[in-house]
Amino acid sequence: FCMVEFWRGAIKCVPAQVLAYTEGLHGKWMFSEIRAVFSRCHLLQNTAVEVFMANRTSVLFNFPDQSTVKKAVHSLPRVGVGTSYGLPQDRPASRLSPRLGGRSSLTRRLSALLCPGRTYNDLNRYPLFPWVLASYDSQELDLTLPANFRDLSKVAHATARRVTAVGLLKRELNCSRGEPFTSLFLSANNDTFDHPDRIFSSIARSWRNCQRDPSDVKELIPEFFYLPEMLVNANGYHLGMREDRVMVGDVDLPPWAKTPEDFVRINRMALESEFVSCQLHQWIDLVFGYKQRGPEAVRALNVFHHLTYEGGVSLDAITDPLTREATEAQIRSFGQTPSHLLIEPHPPRSSAMHLVRSPLMFKDQLQQDVIMVLKFPSNSPVTHVAANTLPHLAVPAVVTVTCSRLFAVNRWHNTVAPGYSLEQAHHLPIEMDPLIANGAASNKRQITDLVDQSIQISTQCFVVTADNRYILVCGFWDKSFRVYSSETGKLTQIVFGHWDVVTCVARSESYIGGDCYIVSGSRDATLLLWYWSGRHHIIGDYPAPRAVLTGHDQEVACVAVCAELGLVISGGKDGPCLVHTITGDLLRALEGPESWRRPRLISVSSEGHCIVYYERGRFCNFSINGKLLAHMELRDSTRAMVLSSDGHNLATGGDNGVVQVWQACSLKPLYVYPACDAAIRAMDLSHDQRTLITGMASGSIVAFNIDFNRWHYEHQHRY
Repeated sequence: FCMVEFWRGAIKCVPAQVLAYTEGLHGKWMFSEIRAVFSRCHLLQNTAVEVFMANRTSVLFNFPDQSTVKKAVHSLPRVGVGTSYGLPQDRPASRLSPRLGGRSSLTRRLSALLCPGRTYNDLNRYPLFPWVLASYDSQELDLTLPANFRDLSKVAHATARRVTAVGLLKRELNCSRGEPFTSLFLSANNDTFDHPDRIFSSIARSWRNCQRDPSDVKELIPEFFYLPEMLVNANGYHLGMREDRVMVGDVDLPPWAKTPEDFVRINRMALESEFVSCQLHQWIDLVFGYKQRGPEAVRALNVFHHLTYEGGVSLDAITDPLTREATEAQIRSFGQTPSHLLIEPHPPRSSAMHLVRSPLMFKDQLQQDVIMVLKFPSNSPVTHVAANTLPHLAVPAVVTVTCSRLFAVNRWHNTVAPGYSLEQAHHLPIEMDPLIANGAASNKRQITDLVDQSIQISTQCFVVTADNRYILVCGFWDKSFRVYSSETGKLTQIVFGHWDVVTCVARSESYIGGDCYIVSGSRDATLLLWYWSGRHHIIGDYPAPRAVLTGHDQEVACVAVCAELGLVISGGKDGPCLVHTITGDLLRALEGPESWRRPRLISVSSEGHCIVYYERGRFCNFSINGKLLAHMELRDSTRAMVLSSDGHNLATGGDNGVVQVWQACSLKPLYVYPACDAAIRAMDLSHDQRTLITGMASGSIVAFNIDFNRWHYEHQHRY
């Protein structure tokens, strides 16, 4: 018996031995949706496969032996992971996990290394991060003092031979008060919580136990760096009373953290600090590298029970069922060391602490802040800016679109030279595209198709793909949005689906290079989610939306999508803001202060912060779980905003021509640039986060030198 699958015109015959393990599965996955396949260990045996889909979900399959794994993998599409689907399945890199991969912050870049062979779908192989701080009792935390950081060259106190597996997850999975962790813990423990004195209830106490108790085997899970909700017993679980007569509820925070959001933010900043950067390679040596096994592990007091290591036991060689069951139970209960990846010392990371920098780089603020001003001949307000400046692109560029729908591809040079004058424009990071600069009307790239006259052209009407090759435009009278080639200016695709005029579009890149999600909102109060294939550069041969998102009762005014989190956040013309999954499920509404209605701009970071701008200068910062974290009012009509790639900083600009930078978490001011002579209509950041490009109502673009690191250390080093 075999099952025949039709996949891109080819017939695939799946062996019966493989099909036998699909019975009872509650799901079906199309071969065309598979984007990556990874080998995985389960119970220390190489018998599992994790399959990642285009919609960012993943499924982990465990098979009885390696021969069945090979048959299953042979039947799957030959895909890998990398910039261009780069690495085949049989490479060691297939152990990495793409879920946390990314380039927007050190934490996500670290994740690809810190989670090899580990997966969110197997609680025995959950990703792990290090404890990075050593001060959990002080009233104030100074992130400039080395004494406040853990020594990452040691596993723990010299007398505590501490395993580097995720004991935290195994014994105290209910440390996370939220789902699905609580249900998973109860399912594994006969529907009962652990003894109250063993339940994770204090961060400081857990750290002290790690230092003193040789049997304590805890490192951290990634949620300690991005999920404050895990520290709050929001569901009111009865977790019992400790021997000191204190009821277990919310997790006790260090004195320097006033809220769970404070703790997660500061803990993440510590992880991304230069102190950790200078030491992290030593922790990698202990956990994944040459100090994990052998004589170096002995010298580092890093040797543990043989059943915690891959290859420590062959379950297939155990013939007695009771012995095998007992061995599996021990592996499940006492943690598993990560995969052994490195046999030589990991090189240290180049650190900014090793650089000498003069604080007086320029003579005056204007020369320091403004890199260049570039004027377009059309004089039409620049209403959209997209800075796709990655060096590996065929054409790193800043794409600009004006209110008259004239667009230009402004080539980007990957060197920034602050303080140049317009006469030195050939040295600047942005170069005028020759087809626009020559001023010939026949060569101007302009979208001339008829737009609905009631549509106000704004930055929300345009999307530029990550490779700068295509521009998506909405607002057409025929209820479509359209795809144009930025190279030729020609229309390449018309996408229908809405019952009324499309009012806004947004995109977010998938973890596979070139693919992205497109979301379109319209006057019919619906949102449609589409998938843009980087391989084919179209939304589909016969485009149909991947999901329909409902919940608004009036025109959709603004929308943002985050592929990393699998979320869509949208705002109705008169409110509210709604949060959907990319599969179409409505999760919640975001409630700002009373009378704050009309959302006009939305920006969401992969770290879980959602910034919403309402009319009349009003801003709110929400967590993705709907908690209002901060809000503020400005005396300006804001037209554009952008979050830094790490989600820590927010830049805004509007009718008064002033660019302001804010601390995103608290909306506290960090920096104000000199006022421009025209209103700001659009803005974006270069890939290296060093240049802020703004589109002006005068038809110019202004490039500002931006230094998030400097403001970070000036304003945020002490708590």
